[in-house]
Amino acid sequence: MYDEKKLEQIKSSFKDWDEIVAKQLEKHPEMKETFATGSDKTVKRLYTPLDTSELDYEKDLGYPGEYPYTRGVQPTMYRGRFWTMRQYAGFASAEESNNRYKYLLDQGQTGLSVAFDLPTQIGYDSDHVLSEGEVGKVGVAIDSLKDMEILFDGIPLDKVSTSMTINAPASVLLAMYIAVAEKQGVSPGQLRGTIQNDILKEYIARGTYIFPVEESMRLITNIFEYCSKEVPQWNTISISGYHIREAGSTAAQEVAFTLADGIAYVDAAIKAGLDVDDFAPRLSFFFNAHNDLLEEVSKYRAARRLWARIMKERFGAKKEKSLQLKFHTQTAGSTLTAQQSDNNIVRVAIQTLAAVLGGTQSLHTNSRDEALALPTEDSVRIALRTQQIVAHESGVIETVDPLAGSYYIESLTNDIEKEAMDYIEKIDNLGGAPKAIEKGFIQKEIQNSAYKYQMQVESLEKIVVGVNKFRIEETDKKELLKVDPHVELMQKKKIERLKSTRDNDKVQNTLDILKSKAETDENLMPFIIDAVKEYATLGEVCGVLREVFGEYEQSVIL
Repeated sequence: MYDEKKLEQIKSSFKDWDEIVAKQLEKHPEMKETFATGSDKTVKRLYTPLDTSELDYEKDLGYPGEYPYTRGVQPTMYRGRFWTMRQYAGFASAEESNNRYKYLLDQGQTGLSVAFDLPTQIGYDSDHVLSEGEVGKVGVAIDSLKDMEILFDGIPLDKVSTSMTINAPASVLLAMYIAVAEKQGVSPGQLRGTIQNDILKEYIARGTYIFPVEESMRLITNIFEYCSKEVPQWNTISISGYHIREAGSTAAQEVAFTLADGIAYVDAAIKAGLDVDDFAPRLSFFFNAHNDLLEEVSKYRAARRLWARIMKERFGAKKEKSLQLKFHTQTAGSTLTAQQSDNNIVRVAIQTLAAVLGGTQSLHTNSRDEALALPTEDSVRIALRTQQIVAHESGVIETVDPLAGSYYIESLTNDIEKEAMDYIEKIDNLGGAPKAIEKGFIQKEIQNSAYKYQMQVESLEKIVVGVNKFRIEETDKKELLKVDPHVELMQKKKIERLKSTRDNDKVQNTLDILKSKAETDENLMPFIIDAVKEYATLGEVCGVLREVFGEYEQSVIL
């Protein structure tokens, strides 16, 4: 911090510099009247100590690995170990996805990240009428424990960290994963990974929900409680801002709405009788990496600091790990263009740098062709190599939080934190995130931001290279990966075969018990595990819960 005398000197010299700038502008006007971040936050011509004069180093920054964790959650960050390099993958059948996982591990990937197809995401088996035409298209089809066994065949689950992007039926997929591990001789206590398990953002931005809010929150807190005792190394939720940003939010809105959801989950768990320090260390977050490199770096730093303060001051958490915001990052799918798709490689490289400079714990890099189809092996390899080049060749990992102290970065970090906190206070006044979602507040704010951005693109106020400027005629289409429609037929045959060979009496018994327990307040995880071990299908388990819980109906937002 500067003393008043020094600040006055800087103000005086800044006025002198302003006069020099004015003369320069007479000769060479700037390219546009207003400069702004990717989220349309006005950017000043120059940042000086005047923009960070309120900053208290120990209170607002501190040291990496120490409260408020602005500069990172580990004292040495990437000098000790790199972030986990994941590639989000899964398509068609469990057999094909298993081959892709083994390929990625051979290429140097250090963690698995599973994408599930749409029927799996909404709790339907591949032979359900609503699954027709969608089986294996946007991820792997998982109908039963048998598919999960194939998916991880030959992959030792005590040696890899696995992330599963699944929400409404997260409890069922986690149960299957635990059962597969046991078949491999791996105890639940050895398992490392993350289940997304974030239903609030489904109501906000994605739509792959099943059950009403209260019942969904019950399943989530059941997972918190069960894993705190039985699967202690597992991250029980990945509170996701990624899809909020994909839906069109600004950077500050991404932080605000994600942390507001996090507050709701912590509240629900405490109300369910859990101690905050028993489950909070296993909470994790999932953020987007967009194109505005410096705004994104500031966003991650602001999110870390804000969450640490929320957990300490609002919830009274005492453990260090309860205060630390650890997060996975995925580069922004919404920024990928079908036009000149090779340009996406450059976009992803910038976004990778943003995530690493911002201190991510885990990263997935999108492939160049994902605006057109599922990525080919060549495209996935380039995406993984992007992470490896940043890790080994860029030099940005040599020191911790290398952009700290930049007047612009620190000013922007403060601005994002303040704007996010203002949103959180508005959401609190509405009764919390679930109530704000029910009233359409969060959805409306995102819609307004998305509309504004689209208007800026159409008016050329914002340039998207290859889309609204620097366009070329493209005739050749690169080789794209397509899912064979035969996959759906094979999945249906698998289910038919499974049901003819399993002990259906035992299956029905476990489902009956699950249904009766769902009508009580008991933790459902042990009973879901019992059902999947007997090869009850995903659709059967979710069907039982649908009978008891009902289904969520989205309110109309005017």
